[in-house]
Amino acid sequence: MKKACLVSFILATVIVACKQYGQPAAKISLKADTLVYTYKTIKERAADCGTKPDTACSEADITYAVFPGHRSLNDSIVSRLLQAYQGEKPDKTLEMQAKNFVKGYMTDTLRQADSNKMIYTLETSARVVRQDSSLITIQIDSYAFTGGAHGGTFTGYLNWNTSEDKKVTLSDIFSPGYEEKFRKIAEKIFRSQEKLSDTSSLQSYFFKDAKFALNDNFLVTPVGIRFLYNEYEIKSYAEGQTELLIPYNKIKSLLRPQSVVNQYLK
Repeated sequence: MKKACLVSFILATVIVACKQYGQPAAKISLKADTLVYTYKTIKERAADCGTKPDTACSEADITYAVFPGHRSLNDSIVSRLLQAYQGEKPDKTLEMQAKNFVKGYMTDTLRQADSNKMIYTLETSARVVRQDSSLITIQIDSYAFTGGAHGGTFTGYLNWNTSEDKKVTLSDIFSPGYEEKFRKIAEKIFRSQEKLSDTSSLQSYFFKDAKFALNDNFLVTPVGIRFLYNEYEIKSYAEGQTELLIPYNKIKSLLRPQSVVNQYLK
């Protein structure tokens, strides 16, 4: 009876959280280290939208996961969303970002003179990719169009240690002094993926001094650590994003004895 009451209490908590944010609850497990979350949406439409559908209207649309009672995680998600569109000097809140984006459209004199009636679009999201023991992984996506030949896209990741309530860094996963060995392993995989020989020049890529380098944009997955280079980071816009998966079996000797990836090692 006590066990049944406990399950009922947990389910009731999920329902209350859903009503608070007005979104359906995500499917979750009742494991002790699994966090409840819902999705919240912020939307701003331009004053000249009228009854136009969203596809024909300038608007900002932001959707993100909210974890009730987990302030540090929520703050990190909001911060990453703000930076995904505006970089290092973003607005203070997502609501302000959405309002200012639409305001920029309304005051754009070039847009007002455009006979084709160009529209602005901002779509950003932070969605949970996976929940495992002591680990939540979140993907941040952003698309913005404010005129020009094309819009701009960005994808970023947030890996969160729920036991320690903090972001997971590469230093949390690897033993001290791992950097150069890890870089060489990653470069070998990159060259194979790009169909390059061990001695081929990297001059056609945007790496500094034509030397392969990893960025800090990675996702912890059950099979390995996946890095992602966004457009213009190492290739042209036309070539798009580049993903690079480093399997655990290639880097097992470099990993810390205890970390959030240990659950995936065989």
